[in-house]
Amino acid sequence: MTVEEMTKRINELYHKSQAEGLSEDEKEEQQRLRQAYVANVRANLKGQLDNISIVEKDGTITNLGGRKKLDR
Repeated sequence: MTVEEMTKRINELYHKSQAEGLSEDEKEEQQRLRQAYVANVRANLKGQLDNISIVEKDGTITNLGGRKKLDR
């Protein structure tokens, strides 16, 4: 299922829940779809962040994808 199809189905279930309510199977489907959608967004964001490099003031390049832990 593509992200567009997933989003469309999530929205359909949302609107149905507002209008008439959902069956237990539909509630479970909605939850599964939401979890899959969020996992997809997180994976895409991680992929984007892994490809970011920062040029430091001294000219060195720090690849954010190579860092395993964030400094806190």
